[in-house]
Amino acid sequence: MLKLNMKISKNPIFQKLYELKDERYQAFSCKLVPNVAKEKILGVQIPKIKNLAKQFFGRKEAQNFVAEMPHYYLEENILHACLISQIKDFEKCMQEIDKFLPFIDNWAVCDTFSPQCFKGNPKPLLKAVQKWLQSSHAYTVRFAIKTLMSCFLDEQFDPKFLQMVAQVKSDDYYVNMMIAWYFATALAKQYADAIKFIESKSLSKWVHNKTIQKARESLRITKQQKAHLQTLKQ
Repeated sequence: MLKLNMKISKNPIFQKLYELKDERYQAFSCKLVPNVAKEKILGVQIPKIKNLAKQFFGRKEAQNFVAEMPHYYLEENILHACLISQIKDFEKCMQEIDKFLPFIDNWAVCDTFSPQCFKGNPKPLLKAVQKWLQSSHAYTVRFAIKTLMSCFLDEQFDPKFLQMVAQVKSDDYYVNMMIAWYFATALAKQYADAIKFIESKSLSKWVHNKTIQKARESLRITKQQKAHLQTLKQ
């Protein structure tokens, strides 16, 4: 049986989250997020957490919940990210993001974090991304690269963004995986510019090969492009 940790929130929004726990899904989540201790995972599916965030967003309970950091459970952090993601005011959202980023300690929370106000504010967002890329905190860097991938590979694309990501050097697996994911997506969306970084072997060997692997698995990469990428493996 899952036991309620005495350190966790007594906020009604947490009580609703706790009621959604599922021990079978907890076992599945533990495999997906191996760097989070089992006792810190309730086992709540992401769609249910997002629905809970929608129900409580704008209410006092949600405001109090967001103010309670650090959280104990993985799902509390995911819920926190989902609540912040709904803030429409860009400056307010950025304030909450900067408060929360240092507490992110796994990819699941980082990658669920997708603020709605980002797409309408490219200039100030890019400035924030540049700051996040300089962080010593791995998941802040991962979030910065994810943001570049989500918001700056289409209409707002500039080849200099590829160079910004290529310059990131890290020993962290989850940062390097995000770099590979970014370049694989760039190959799908901005092939002419992205392929130059693969051909010049500008990335670390592991990231280089992982990028090629992920790109060749993509349905958005042509057979000819995949064949060329295969010749570039290190």
